[in-house]
Amino acid sequence: MLEEFKKFLIKGNMVDMAVGFIFGAAFATLIKSLVANIIMPPVGMLLGRVDFSQLFIALDGENYENMKALEAASAPAIKYGTFFNDMISFLILGFVMFMMIKGYNKLKAPEEKAAPKTPAQEVLLSEIRDLLKK
Repeated sequence: MLEEFKKFLIKGNMVDMAVGFIFGAAFATLIKSLVANIIMPPVGMLLGRVDFSQLFIALDGENYENMKALEAASAPAIKYGTFFNDMISFLILGFVMFMMIKGYNKLKAPEEKAAPKTPAQEVLLSEIRDLLKK
């Protein structure tokens, strides 16, 4: 059973998938940072100096000055600003992955189609014809 598991892990597709998963996780972190630190600050500034990561609705009815005060009070909240940032990250990541896959598919060599197999009857008839020619 251990030998069978080794064969499964060594297969090319499994290794490719593992590398892709690690690369994807690192890439997602990069995109999240891009959205939070590069894209959203100018958008927030254009909308009146709004920091989207600080937008929330406290569910306990209290008014908290900022996210730190909310978290210090351990109050339940709907953090829709953080969700908005994550949604933008997801859309950018999805678009970038779509473009990468589209580019990969263009670069990938087209698979050669195998010649259709000649039916057995035709093979036999060809052999008979060749024998009659002799």
